[in-house]
Amino acid sequence: MTPDAADGVKRSFPTPPHGAGVEIDPPDSSHVPARERRASPLGGRKPVTAELAQFQTPDEHAMDDILPVDLATVRLLIVGVNPGLWTAAVNAPFARPGNRFWPSLNRAGLTDHTVDASRGLSVPDEQQLLGRGIALTNLVGRATARADELTPSELRDGGRRVIERVHEMRPDAVAVAGITAFRTAFGLPKSKLGRQETGTVVGWPEDVALWVVPQPSGLNAHETIDTLAAKWREVWDSLPAE
Repeated sequence: MTPDAADGVKRSFPTPPHGAGVEIDPPDSSHVPARERRASPLGGRKPVTAELAQFQTPDEHAMDDILPVDLATVRLLIVGVNPGLWTAAVNAPFARPGNRFWPSLNRAGLTDHTVDASRGLSVPDEQQLLGRGIALTNLVGRATARADELTPSELRDGGRRVIERVHEMRPDAVAVAGITAFRTAFGLPKSKLGRQETGTVVGWPEDVALWVVPQPSGLNAHETIDTLAAKWREVWDSLPAE
C-alpha cells in the first residue's frame, strides 16, 4: 500500500501476474512537463469506419510522440512499429479498441488502470506514463491499416532514427513492440523476442538495454493479455532502481 500525495488515502497498485507480492511505485504526483502534442483531429470522439481511410497519407508525423520536456527523466522508451489509422485519427498510441497494449501494461502493473485511448490520450494518462518514466515513439511515423504495408526501406530508416533518439535520450531501456519489424529495421533477421545483445545493433549505446516484445495487435494470435503482461513485467523489473 502506498500513500497518495493528493489526499493521504492509501491505495494499492496492481500486482503483476508473476512475481507475486511485488508492487511498483505509484507515479510521481508532481506535474511532468510534456512535449507539446496536437489535439485529436476528431475533437475527442471515436472515428467511424468510413473516416479511417483519410488518415492513410504520406505524412511522416501521423501521431505525436509521448515525451517529457526533460528527456533525462525517461526510464523506458517504448517503440511501436507505426501508427494505425485509428491511432492517427485520434493522435494517441495503440488507440484502436481491441489492441492489447494498454490492457497488458495495466496487468503488468505499469499503469494503475487500463488506459482508454480510443478517443485520444488524456492529460492525466499522459502524466501517469511520464511520471513513471515511460515514453512512446514509433519506428515509422506514417499511418497504415497494417504494419506489413511498410517498406523495408522505411523500417531501416526508422531503425536509424531510433538509434539517434536513444543516443539523445539515454533511457535505461528501450522496448520495441514487434519482432518482424525489429528484424528488418535493425538488419537482424535471426533475432528472437526478449533482451537483445546490444553489440549486435550497429551504433546502439552499450549502456541502454534493448528488448523486443510481441506486437500487441489482436492480429497476433500467438499472444494473450497475460503473456504480453508477463513480458512487459520482465522489461520493467530489469530497470535499475530509481
